[in-house]
Amino acid sequence: MPRMHFGSCLCGTVRFQIEGDFQHFFLCHCGRCREDTGSAHAANLFSSVATLTWVCGRDRVGCFTLPGTRHTRCFCSMCGSALPSLQMEGSLLAVPAGSLDGDIAVKPDAHIFGSSRANWDDALGEIPMIEGSPP
Repeated sequence: MPRMHFGSCLCGTVRFQIEGDFQHFFLCHCGRCREDTGSAHAANLFSSVATLTWVCGRDRVGCFTLPGTRHTRCFCSMCGSALPSLQMEGSLLAVPAGSLDGDIAVKPDAHIFGSSRANWDDALGEIPMIEGSPP
């Protein structure tokens, strides 16, 4: 039986469900992913077999494709949260890992585009962990 995954945006306007398994989980350090996430890397799950269903807020989903590229980012038009997108003419589902509600059963397969990694992204595991808000 295919696994069900549920997700939403930050404001709750958009909710979705995904039926099926993810085949890959990559942490992408390319400059485009760093720009569109504002972070060290994008964390995306990929599937060519899973099915995406918008539960609510489909009319609030916006998408942007960088001209001249295949780089696409979908987002909630209310709060800006990253949302799933169908890519490669609908044959590949890309899901931002942070958009899923709950735990993810798989670990990332790899860091990709490591040559584009931000210089401040080295040795992040050595930085102290604070369990809540900084003092």
